[in-house]
Amino acid sequence: MGAPERDDASGVAEEDSSASEGEPALPARGEHADLSAEEEYAADVTRERDELLETLRRVQADFENFRKRTLREQTERIERATEQLISQLLPVLDSFELALENAGDGPETEKLRKGVELVFTELVGTLEKGGLRRIEADGSPFDPTEHEAVMQIEGQIEGEPVVAETVRTGYRLKDRVLRPAMVKVAHR
Repeated sequence: MGAPERDDASGVAEEDSSASEGEPALPARGEHADLSAEEEYAADVTRERDELLETLRRVQADFENFRKRTLREQTERIERATEQLISQLLPVLDSFELALENAGDGPETEKLRKGVELVFTELVGTLEKGGLRRIEADGSPFDPTEHEAVMQIEGQIEGEPVVAETVRTGYRLKDRVLRPAMVKVAHR
């Protein structure tokens, strides 16, 4: 509305005669070139900021992928080491089972038998906490992924072969068969 504006540098009020009511003021001579340079500078700074933010996002994503991959590799290493250790302990379990099967029933061997049973039960319990499970085979249908047939016997069973007797216990570690059960298979 043509109100006088105060020029801060000189303290003198100037009349804006170039701007009529409702029309924007035109830049003074020389201001247009400065505005264009400032706009270019602002656009460059904005572009550089966007590039840096994109780089930061990529670095964060790469780091997150690295962290997940490292965690997965460590977990796999631990699982392989656990599997190797438990595999090496399976013959010990077999020896305990054999000792318990062949232990005498006399009063002089009763204390020894109970001691061996206690140690065997504790060892099996510890291994089960680590994910070890027995493969229950007797009476189940023969499954070549879980059973290893060492003998075939004639049976009165019709249809598919069935496990008649377990010769050596099989074990599963979590979801994988660690050692198949050695079995006698009955078929007709």
